[in-house]
Amino acid sequence: MSAIAPMPALPEVTVPLGELVPPRRRHYFTGRVDRAHYKARRYDFGGSSQYMPLVRAFLGTCAAERDSDYRYLFTLLGSELANNALRHSRSGQPFGVYTLICQRTRTGLRLTCRDQGSLEDRKSAPGRRFHLAPDPHGLNLSAESGRGLTMVDALATSWGDNGMCDYRQVWFFLAYDLTDSLWNATA
Repeated sequence: MSAIAPMPALPEVTVPLGELVPPRRRHYFTGRVDRAHYKARRYDFGGSSQYMPLVRAFLGTCAAERDSDYRYLFTLLGSELANNALRHSRSGQPFGVYTLICQRTRTGLRLTCRDQGSLEDRKSAPGRRFHLAPDPHGLNLSAESGRGLTMVDALATSWGDNGMCDYRQVWFFLAYDLTDSLWNATA
């Protein structure tokens, strides 16, 4: 069996991000509500922060029929999950990918981010899970890190993860009426 040769360096080009979206999925990024209601939307994003405008367009379109506060909060929290996948998993390495799945219910939106697993070589022992936890000091204005999951914990109705280091799935649910969200307390 021969080893796969590494991919040679390719020239860089500048293309509009919309050109990277297949035509049958372009309505995921328009920000409009003129399409039929959906039950679930899924999209695989490349492992680079350069795709974040596309991520935000996807999230904004998923919540397009909601008010501006809801759209802003859903996009903020979803962007945080995407950034965490890029920063803390193999999804952020060359040729990495992560998947965002938005499920629509009668009471709110649930977003799941599936990444390619931890950058560390720590593998879960069979039946052993390592769940994420927010930093207890993450909402401190002088904190230099640890704000992301703390923000998700404070602003989402509920959230969690599957506890599997080698194939992490982090999710949050945001109720349409912003139940159990600190965002509601600040309004």
